[in-house]
Amino acid sequence: MDFSQRHVVVTGGTGALGIAVVDALIKAGAVCHVPWYVENEAEHFPHRGHRQVVLVGNTDLADEAGVSRLFDGVGRLWASIHLAGGFAAGTVAETSKGALLRQMEMNFVTTFLCCRAALKRMGPDGGRIVNVAARPALEWRQGAGMTAYAASKAAVAALTVALAEEVAKDGVLVNAVAPSIMDTPANRAAMPKAEHAAWPKVEDVARTILFLASPENRAGRGGIVPVYGKS
Repeated sequence: MDFSQRHVVVTGGTGALGIAVVDALIKAGAVCHVPWYVENEAEHFPHRGHRQVVLVGNTDLADEAGVSRLFDGVGRLWASIHLAGGFAAGTVAETSKGALLRQMEMNFVTTFLCCRAALKRMGPDGGRIVNVAARPALEWRQGAGMTAYAASKAAVAALTVALAEEVAKDGVLVNAVAPSIMDTPANRAAMPKAEHAAWPKVEDVARTILFLASPENRAGRGGIVPVYGKS
C-alpha cells in the first residue's frame, strides 16, 4: 500500500492503536497529522520528531473551532482516520445524563466533526475516511453493562454507513472497523485473568485500517468491518 506524499489525519494517534496506525502509515510513505490533548501522551509518543509526523497540540476534537484549526493546517487531505474516543462502563440505572452525553461527545460527536472537516479538505480525486466503532455497536447484547458506550459506538456505525452513501459520488470511500477488546497494556491490566491471546493485536487492527484508508481500496464503502481476532 503506497501512501507516498499523501497527507493523513490520525485522531487518537498517540494511543496504543494510534501508534500502530501511524507507524504503518509512516512506513507506507504518508505524512501523518496527529492531534493531541493529553500532554503526557504527546511527550511519550514514539514518533515525536519524525519528519513525516506533524503533532498538533491542545486539540479538543469535540470543539468545532479546534477541529477546523486541525484540518485547515493539513492542506490537501487524502485520508482521515478517527481513533479518538473513550470508554465508560455502567448500567443504565447508574448512568447519569451527564455521563451519557460525555460518551456521545467523546465517541460520536468527535467523529462527526472530524468527518465533516475532512470532507472540506479533500480534493477532486476524493479520499478515504475510516472510523472506529466497536463490537457492541454490531452485537448489541454485548453492550450490557456499558450501554452508553455501546449506543455511542452504534451511532458511529450509523454515521459511517449513511455518510458513505452520501459522498460516494465524490469519490470519498467511508468505512469503519469494529474491534473487540484489543491486546493493549491497559486492557491487560484492567482484565488480568482474561484470555489475552484471543484478543486482536493492535498491529492487526492497524493493517485493516490501513487498507481501508489506502488508494488500493477502490470500491469498499459503507462497511463496518469486524476485527475480533480469536475472541
